[in-house]
Amino acid sequence: MIRWLLWLLGGVLLGGIVHLATVLFLPQTATQDAYSRLLAITKVNAMVPLPSPSPQAALMPFMDPAFVTAVCRYDLSQGSLKLTAPVTPAYTSVSFYTRQGIAYYAINDRAAGRRVIELELMTSEQRAQLPEEEDVTAADRLIVESPTLTGLIVLRAMTPEASVMPTVRSVLGQAKCQLQPVAS
Repeated sequence: MIRWLLWLLGGVLLGGIVHLATVLFLPQTATQDAYSRLLAITKVNAMVPLPSPSPQAALMPFMDPAFVTAVCRYDLSQGSLKLTAPVTPAYTSVSFYTRQGIAYYAINDRAAGRRVIELELMTSEQRAQLPEEEDVTAADRLIVESPTLTGLIVLRAMTPEASVMPTVRSVLGQAKCQLQPVAS
């Protein structure tokens, strides 16, 4: 009897290891991740509005039709990036993702406390090269460190009613994500 229990325990343990390894490895083998889907419709280091989702077709899975979305596909190999995003009356959020889809920073309009969310995105090496400025405090300059050179910035704004959708789209159309060249 104990022999059968040991075989059963070994089988369950081996099955758990195989299951865990598969779940952890599977996302790395996906060919149609968010970054790949956005390659065709986005330019590097430029904010691009995404089309509204419909029940028949949505660019990304689980897109909420109550939100207007814009995406910036960034590449920090040529320098840091400056993001300027005006906030909308209802709710605005900015999320940062690595090339593999791992979220590493997010901020919304309430946390920013301003009418425009302004921040600089750079790598740790680029931040280390910044000159020490005694006049500039941390509250004056929001710097986000990216763990990778490439990734996505996703800007979302809520539209509480369908009638304000054009207004929210025009506000998000003013968002910019511009490359700041490396000073030599």
